[in-house]
Amino acid sequence: MADTSRTIAQALAAVDAEIADACREAGRARADVTLIAVSKTFGAEAIEAAIAAGQRVFGENRVQETKGKWPALREKHAGLELHLIGPLQSNKAKEAVALFDAIHSVDRTSLCEALAKEIARQGRRPLLFVEINTGAEEQKAGVLPEQADAFLAQCRDTYGLEIAGLMCIPPLDQAPAPHFALTAKIAARNGLKLLSMGMSADFATAIQFGATHVRVGSAIFGARH
Repeated sequence: MADTSRTIAQALAAVDAEIADACREAGRARADVTLIAVSKTFGAEAIEAAIAAGQRVFGENRVQETKGKWPALREKHAGLELHLIGPLQSNKAKEAVALFDAIHSVDRTSLCEALAKEIARQGRRPLLFVEINTGAEEQKAGVLPEQADAFLAQCRDTYGLEIAGLMCIPPLDQAPAPHFALTAKIAARNGLKLLSMGMSADFATAIQFGATHVRVGSAIFGARH
């Protein structure tokens, strides 16, 4: 455990320094960027090490996995924030609203309807991000860029959802900068302040384009099995 804790603490410090450098270069305050430590597939030991090193915001991909490991961790540690960064099925909306402080993958009307119902029922209001499929990749979730404005209006007007920001995952085989720029442009014209952009390999670039939340997993916890 001591070795794991030391390694994760060192990795977190390195990532934090890189975020601070990127913010300085972009003329932004370090406080404007939230680091989401993506703990999907990692167990409580690794998460405890990150918490011990001062990390408070975590990201998970699946409702089921989150249910298995987070209630006990949250009971033990106050002030933790949990973000769902993976796709969400409409039938899991009830559990997602109960478990998460932010949901980054709003991308279709059936999910909007389910979320609106659960938010009203539970009285919990997680931060909501609409996912934009900037590369128009068939296998990937998300709203197409040309449909984003209409979808955001629908979220607000039809379902009464308060959307806080946008999220994107650029195609692996393309330079991320144009995808971050496009997402930032859509957010700006819709008056959205939050941008969930950038992962381990490209978060410094995302910060240049205005990312407010960066999702970093392997650079903190190591390679996934």
